[in-house]
Amino acid sequence: MRYKWEGTDPQRYTNRALRAACEHQLPLIWFQGVAPGVYLPVFPVYVLDEEPGLHQFVIALDEHQRNEWQRTRTEDPSLSTEHAHRVTKARLHQPLFRARVLAAYRSQCGVCRLRHPELLDAAHIKPDADGGEAVVPNGISMCKLHHAAYDNNLLGISPDYRVKIRSDVRDETDGPTLRYAIQSLHDASLQIPHRRTAQPDRELLAERFELFLQAS
Repeated sequence: MRYKWEGTDPQRYTNRALRAACEHQLPLIWFQGVAPGVYLPVFPVYVLDEEPGLHQFVIALDEHQRNEWQRTRTEDPSLSTEHAHRVTKARLHQPLFRARVLAAYRSQCGVCRLRHPELLDAAHIKPDADGGEAVVPNGISMCKLHHAAYDNNLLGISPDYRVKIRSDVRDETDGPTLRYAIQSLHDASLQIPHRRTAQPDRELLAERFELFLQAS
């Protein structure tokens, strides 16, 4: 990861402070911006090196990445790049994706309106394993129950933002959880962000909805 200087003056206080942190290998906290006034704390991070010509510092997102820095630089550069990508994805991209999606949905489930952040996930529309990007239009804030139902095609989201429940699940007879938390949501409207750029991508929804229909 790279962290830009503040301004272009290498002697600016904040730039000198980061340079000192690099020299002494002090652990820092990185507050990654999620939304206005909302930050995701990443700890510990380390300043590994400086690239003065680009006005930036090289950042390690954990101690393992810090320890591997010198070794991988002298070996195959592709190994260093691949390792850095894995660490960054594990430490930053997915937690940041969740934080940004929940912020866009105002910390509520888009399906059932549950407002307990500790029970909410950022559900991928196009799965990460299939190349889905960790961006807000590829995510929907869902409680853990509806996230699991979505991942297993018990529940689908149509491109016009309607919640659909698989027909065989609607016909089941079970307890109140199935009846009120899943079956009753069939054809309900998905609660979406007001900001258009944060709303679910309709093309991705259509692609995912086809899989739901095939499972029905």
